[in-house]
Amino acid sequence: MGQPTILLIKQIYYPILAAVRVPANLMTIVILSRENCGLSKFISVYMVAMATGDLLVMIINIIVYYIFSYHFPLSFLSNTPVCRFILYMTVIALDLSVWFTVSFTFDRFVALCCQKFKNKYCNERTAAAVITTVSFLIFLKDIPFFFAFEPHHIINKVQWGCRPRVAIFSSPQGATYVWFHVISLICLPFSLIALFNYLTIRRILVANRKRRGLRGHSSENQCDPEMENRMKSIILLFTVSGSFILLWLTALVTFVSTGLSNPNYYRGDHTNPGYIATEAGAMLKHLSSCPNTCIHAATQRKFREELKKLLKSPWTLILRLVGTRTPN
Repeated sequence: MGQPTILLIKQIYYPILAAVRVPANLMTIVILSRENCGLSKFISVYMVAMATGDLLVMIINIIVYYIFSYHFPLSFLSNTPVCRFILYMTVIALDLSVWFTVSFTFDRFVALCCQKFKNKYCNERTAAAVITTVSFLIFLKDIPFFFAFEPHHIINKVQWGCRPRVAIFSSPQGATYVWFHVISLICLPFSLIALFNYLTIRRILVANRKRRGLRGHSSENQCDPEMENRMKSIILLFTVSGSFILLWLTALVTFVSTGLSNPNYYRGDHTNPGYIATEAGAMLKHLSSCPNTCIHAATQRKFREELKKLLKSPWTLILRLVGTRTPN
């Protein structure tokens, strides 16, 4: 018999995802780091952090865990200490990607809705402090995951593989921590992003109505660049929050229905509906590491110009080298 369909899909899906997203995130980081996109420095800090978090997800979760560990089961990656570290880093990478997005959303909320607090909060120093603090707290919060796995088997006194410690996951303390992790990784970011976007969009709509009243009815059909920019902000916020919620929703439902009740679900039948739903949720949540930076950055005209320059630069260098070596 051939492999189950879900395994075949994973073998095709994850390499394609990595091949597309790793170069895209690298280019995004390079372009934003040059600070030639017309963005404020503190906004660039958040966007570089988001791109870096998404890149970590692609490298650690996709390339190392889903590709290398799967296709090379007998390599050093299967050594229990290494395996534990990889699992620990997969959780951290997802956490960083999610909470950097929340931090950026909160920054946009402050910039648009809290004018008195804006000058104190929306600056490069605060942005760097927020990113550093969030990273430190996430590394600290996820430490229990490093000790939540035990060797799958021992060969010649060498520990191989990782499996969940049933005693930990089935204990009240373990179950409480798992619920805390789910809330901090999915439920709380859902709520915060939805709340900040709602407040921001409401503020923009109220400001638009006031602006229409000040401009008068005679200018209703005239173009208003400021109102157009505000409407673009609304579309941008809806796109970011909507993509995050939709792509993580399947993972949330399947984790609550299968992960908490049976932490060893993946050791069962690969044709089991619960396993298929869980793997589909994992594919969707890892896909959520793709659109955020693209949505925020690719909509900027100057970013697209810098992207074109970056793509042309290797060919320009090659042509220069060929030209210098060509005899007159």
